[in-house]
Amino acid sequence: ILHGGPGGDYRDKLVCKSLADSGYRVVFYDQRGSGLSQRLTEHEFSAPGVSILDTLYHELAGVIGYYTTHPGQKVYLVGHSWGGILATAFTARHPSAIRGLVVSEPGGLTWPDIKTYVERSRSMGLWSEALNNAVYFDQFITANRNQHELLDYKFALKAAKNDITGEDNTVPGSFWRKGAVINKALWDVGEKFHPDFSEGINAFSSSVLFLYSDRNTTYKKDWAEKISGAYKYPQLVLVKGTGHSGILGDQHIWKQQTMPHLIKYLQTH
Repeated sequence: ILHGGPGGDYRDKLVCKSLADSGYRVVFYDQRGSGLSQRLTEHEFSAPGVSILDTLYHELAGVIGYYTTHPGQKVYLVGHSWGGILATAFTARHPSAIRGLVVSEPGGLTWPDIKTYVERSRSMGLWSEALNNAVYFDQFITANRNQHELLDYKFALKAAKNDITGEDNTVPGSFWRKGAVINKALWDVGEKFHPDFSEGINAFSSSVLFLYSDRNTTYKKDWAEKISGAYKYPQLVLVKGTGHSGILGDQHIWKQQTMPHLIKYLQTH
């Protein structure tokens, strides 16, 4: 299960652990610089340039390898938002290693689409100058570029609630801890290098389960069709009664809608 962000964590995806009751081994991890994982300096993220993405793919490969017990074991990736982007890029690079791919509202897969989605879906862009100002110059709390505890706290405040996407991270259990530095560093890499996370994914021969919600006003059917067009065999599913974070986070939505679709997909791949 790949959480969103960059800089989110897996806590609000814990409803997915019920897949274990159906015989699946469910693996969560906080990506580097995120959640409860180790924090690194902004320089450590930005110095490699666009190859920092290869580091993220290598990290995911390591997690998969750790939990793989035999060569024929089936591996499925379930990615939410940024996690869906990351899962797509990884699958494009290792198509034979992945049996099935499930993505939940990836904002975009090419850089122009990612940027368009972020600008449309945020009352203030998460990676915009407004956030940069709020993070690095604040009248109540001041923090240098790598004072993670304060930066993460302020990042969490800025990302707490979004009426456009239907997200509400103010309720208990929404997250462990946001990762502000990895968020900003990866956005800066995107702005500079314009990565295409969909490159090669059309060669993935399995169908892709593509989930989107009816309360995320930025993710209408036309946008879902546009983004899912990168996959060779997309299966679009509208999850009703929730927004961006609820598809894989709301307990009721998960039990009544998302999990049945996911189980069906897993059983046929």
